[in-house]
Amino acid sequence: MARQLTQQEIDAVFRKRQQEGGPDSAGPKAAPFDFRRLDRIPKSQLRAIRLLHDNFVRNLASSLSAYLRTYLAVNLVSVEQLSYAEFLDGLSSPTCLVCLGLRPYDGTAVLELNPGMAFPILEVLMGGKSKTSRPLDREITEIERNLLEGLLRIILRDLKEAWETITSIDFKVDSMETDPQMLQVLDPGEAFVATGIEVRVGEAIGMMNLAIPSLIIKMMRNKFTHQGPGRKGKPSESDQSRMLGRVLRARLRLDIRMQGQALPLRELLALEPGDALTFDYPVSRPLEGLVEGQPKFRGEVVSQGRQRAFVLRELSDAGP
Repeated sequence: MARQLTQQEIDAVFRKRQQEGGPDSAGPKAAPFDFRRLDRIPKSQLRAIRLLHDNFVRNLASSLSAYLRTYLAVNLVSVEQLSYAEFLDGLSSPTCLVCLGLRPYDGTAVLELNPGMAFPILEVLMGGKSKTSRPLDREITEIERNLLEGLLRIILRDLKEAWETITSIDFKVDSMETDPQMLQVLDPGEAFVATGIEVRVGEAIGMMNLAIPSLIIKMMRNKFTHQGPGRKGKPSESDQSRMLGRVLRARLRLDIRMQGQALPLRELLALEPGDALTFDYPVSRPLEGLVEGQPKFRGEVVSQGRQRAFVLRELSDAGP
C-alpha cells in the first residue's frame, strides 16, 4: 500500500534536489512585471512609420522651400518609442510646443519647433537671410505666433498627406505653449512614438519633434499590414491626384523648328561672312513643334498683334 509522505520527508526531498542541481535547476524563476511599462508597438510597425515619415520629410522640404523661397533641407533623424515624460525632458525651454488634435481619433499629438528652427524661419519670413548668429533664448511673441500659423498649415498638410497611405487623420492645432512643463495634458507614463526631424535653413540648423500616442498607432495595426507605405499595387486616388498635381507644375521647353535643306559638311566649313543661304521651304508646309526636343505637334506661325504665335493644327506622329 502507498503511504503519504510526512512534511519533513517532503522538505528533505526539495533540499536534496537543490543541493544536487544547484539554484539554476530549481525551476523557472518569476520575472518581475511592471504594470506601468510602455505599451510598445511591434518593430515592423515602427519600420513602417519610419518609411511614412521618410516620405513626409521629402515632401516637406519641397513645400517649405517654395513657401520660404530659399534653400531648405529636411532630414529624418530618429523614430523611437518614449514615454511622454521622457519626450518632454528632451525638449528645450522656452520652445514652441503645439498640441494637435487627431480627428477622428480620440487622442492628442505634440509637435515641437525648437528655437533653432523657428527663429531662422521667422527671420526669412520677415526678409532676413537666416545667417548663423547667437541663439535666441526667449519666448515667441504674439506677432511671431501669427507668422508661424502659415508654416504650421504647410507642415500639417504634408503630414496629413503622408498618413493618407495608412489612414485619414485630420491634424488640427488645439493650443500652443512655450514651456514644455506647462503642457501637462497627457499622462507622463503614456507611450509615444517620437520622430526627430532636422531642418536646415540657410546656415542655421534646428529640430522639429513630433510625438504621436502609441495606443492610437496600435489601433491601426491592420491598416499598416494591408495599406502600409511599402505596399505594392495600384496607388490610391489621393496618391494619383497628388502626383498629377506635382507633374502639372513642371516646366517644359517648347521649340518651333523649320526643317531646311541638307548641306554638305565641306560647304558648311567653306562658309564665310557675307555668304547667303537659301532655304527651300514652302509656305504651305507645316512647322514642327518640339517639347523637350521631341516632335509633338504640327502647325504654322501667325501674327498676334505685334507678336508671333504658333497655331497647333495636328499632333505629330514622329515622336514617341
